[in-house]
Amino acid sequence: MTGDPSGPVWVPTQAPDLSEFLAPNVQPVPLLPAIGIVLFVAYSCGALRLWATGRRWSVTRTICFLSGCSILIVTMGAGLEGYGYRLFSVFMFQQLTLMMAIPPLLVLGSPGTLLLKTIPHRGVGILIQRAALMGLRSRGARLILHPAVMIPLFLFTFYGLYLSGIASTLLESWSGHVGLELLFLASGILFTIPLISADPLPARQSHLGRLLDLFAEMPLHAFFGVIVMTATIPLVTYFATPPSSWGIDPIQDQLIAGGLAWSYGELPTLIIVLVLLTRWHRDDTTRATAADKRHDKHGNADLDAYNDYLTHLNQRATRSRTTKETP
Repeated sequence: MTGDPSGPVWVPTQAPDLSEFLAPNVQPVPLLPAIGIVLFVAYSCGALRLWATGRRWSVTRTICFLSGCSILIVTMGAGLEGYGYRLFSVFMFQQLTLMMAIPPLLVLGSPGTLLLKTIPHRGVGILIQRAALMGLRSRGARLILHPAVMIPLFLFTFYGLYLSGIASTLLESWSGHVGLELLFLASGILFTIPLISADPLPARQSHLGRLLDLFAEMPLHAFFGVIVMTATIPLVTYFATPPSSWGIDPIQDQLIAGGLAWSYGELPTLIIVLVLLTRWHRDDTTRATAADKRHDKHGNADLDAYNDYLTHLNQRATRSRTTKETP
């Protein structure tokens, strides 16, 4: 390692263990924990406001979103963040948490819907609603959520950053380190929104299209973990020399990082797959039920026309037989 990173950074001196990871050693400028706290408070206020006025809001959605905020606060606000400046395995764990674990929880909370429900329909609230709708309908929103953009961006945070040396350069400063963490969180959210978001979107893919996008990313993400595990030299030179007093082999630490990249994202991905399949089945069942009710009430024009056609053919056949049998 080239030394302590520049900027307002706390770096640990004690050897890593679970108690040190969870110790409340907050960074001098805890940007991401502050974001997590703001989101936690804002969402809680919105949900409480709806409940106080007798309006319904899902408790499950609330638990999901607040859990995502809590994980963000702990992962980026405890001593774990300091060790992320020293060890590749810890930094990789944080990256995977920011990209794979936190975004699905935040997206399942439907914060956009909650925002639209709680904003007053007057004054500044109207301006916020109009701005939100304009943003959703913009070409920029369609572009950034398109699979051709969000999947390469998601994969760039693995292959592009680490195999090009960009990560090593950025990690040498506080701004670069925090910038990478913000990139991880943003790319994870952008990847997750088109897959499972129930909020209003500029365009919505079919269930099959979402599954294909997810399955296109999964093997590439796992293969990156294999590359890291099989590397015989440090891929990120910034993590090449951990403190000698810790007795940590950087190649062994890199092996752990690769194992995390290969395995950690599988459980969140499996949960997303289950959510997609459940919603697909629910939507198909809802459409089938609605169609049955509509047919019972108004009839089925296509089916009625087909039955009339069969009846007409049968009548013609009957008349033809009758004519032949008449002497």
